[in-house]
Amino acid sequence: MGAVRAEHFLQNKHTAWIVAVLAIILFLTANLPWQLDDYDQAKQAFTSLEMVKEGHWFYQRTPYERVATKPPLVGWTSAVFFGLTRSWDIAWRLPSFLAAIAISILLFRVAMTAHGGGAGLIALSAFGFNLLSPRLATLARTDMPLALVIFLLGFFIWKKIRNRAPWKLPDQISIFAVLTAAMLTKGPIVYAFLLPGILAFQLWGRSRHARDHSAWCGWWPWCASLGIFLLWVMGGIVFVPGFFEQVVVREFIARFGEVVHRPQPLYFYLPHLLHKFAPWSVLMIVTAIVDLRSRESKLRSLFREMSPETFWLVCWTFGGLIAMSLIPSKRVDRIFPVVPPLCLLLAAQICGRDAALPRNLSGVGAARREYLWVVIALLSSILFMSGYTVAKVVSGYRDHRDALVVFGREVRHEAGLRHWRYDAIPGLDEGMLLYLQKTHFIQPAEAISEWNRGALDALVAPANEGPRLMGELQNASVSPLRPVERKDQRGQSYVLLTR
Repeated sequence: MGAVRAEHFLQNKHTAWIVAVLAIILFLTANLPWQLDDYDQAKQAFTSLEMVKEGHWFYQRTPYERVATKPPLVGWTSAVFFGLTRSWDIAWRLPSFLAAIAISILLFRVAMTAHGGGAGLIALSAFGFNLLSPRLATLARTDMPLALVIFLLGFFIWKKIRNRAPWKLPDQISIFAVLTAAMLTKGPIVYAFLLPGILAFQLWGRSRHARDHSAWCGWWPWCASLGIFLLWVMGGIVFVPGFFEQVVVREFIARFGEVVHRPQPLYFYLPHLLHKFAPWSVLMIVTAIVDLRSRESKLRSLFREMSPETFWLVCWTFGGLIAMSLIPSKRVDRIFPVVPPLCLLLAAQICGRDAALPRNLSGVGAARREYLWVVIALLSSILFMSGYTVAKVVSGYRDHRDALVVFGREVRHEAGLRHWRYDAIPGLDEGMLLYLQKTHFIQPAEAISEWNRGALDALVAPANEGPRLMGELQNASVSPLRPVERKDQRGQSYVLLTR
């Protein structure tokens, strides 16, 4: 395929539709078979279950009776979706999935508006075909919803800078609303992803005397949204036992130390981001090197010549990356909100035709070759992600990764048919409580007492507890219904005891 044909391929509407459909399929299937046994999904899913079943709408617990550490907005969203769908499997995953779809649409439209259809396809492809987006798209987690609200904030700023428009009261109210959503999703972490970039952009604007390009909307949206979050925190400290120790001290303050959470080196996120965002990260680096070599001016002049909206993407992306790298407690998923602006930056890098990435006359051929590189990156990423996803899904079903999900469903079905009163003894799997749709584990001593006085008809217990319980439960027998053995299982097996 020649460079000209590659450019036409990227600008073709049919290509965009094919890429969009493939991305949605990856988003839907990457985590099949759905289960809650890893990535702290059980903790997040339990918040909405507790809201619906016990009415705890502002402060929730984890399955093991600790205080839930995340603000409640995503839990509220899942509770609403459960009311609409009556399916917890869908309700727990729909917030992340819809957030992924919303980011994809916004990326495509923003890049296309700024640099044309080819740029829209590049931004959409880079977001859809990497090792982070498909995995997070249906996890019962807050990462994708947080990425959406942070992207909306960055997009509002990008739009103001591009249009050279002043910040008016309606704009500030919009920023306040989205900032409040970010605060109620995962707390003040939104500051780390945006404020360093805003500061860098404002300093750059002053050095260029470009005060008509402002990324700062004013103090009150930031302070007011933080005030709402602090009201939630103060309510937890006053009304919820253990909230201060488990949420304020352990979950927030301890992130900046090296005692409670395992610290990671300063460079931790950079190699992970290069790997997880490949091949697009490689394309960005190679394109930047080729472009710099073709320029007559020096590197220092690049930032002076760059368009304000493109420079904002640089500040937004790398400001968030640097700020998050300075926090000792790190995990790969936490850096995900820098991926959407990276996608826009890549689209501007390849398709920018203004002062964003100026090229001399000899650079036109290189610019056309970049379209060929994009097609190669796109096809290779589709092949790799499709093969990786198929292999992962097949191994998941083959190894019965969802064994406890199926077991919990069958127990609920039998309990409904036979009108059993049933409970579960805690084991190593937090998700078991959600698979049984219960809000409390029962301790062995209490279970024995309840069983022997006739208040329980069935009991789910870890398999290693079965023999001891059989000796103390009156008229108990082991049901043939039990979970299929999981290959390389990290939890444990379970038995169902019935009368």
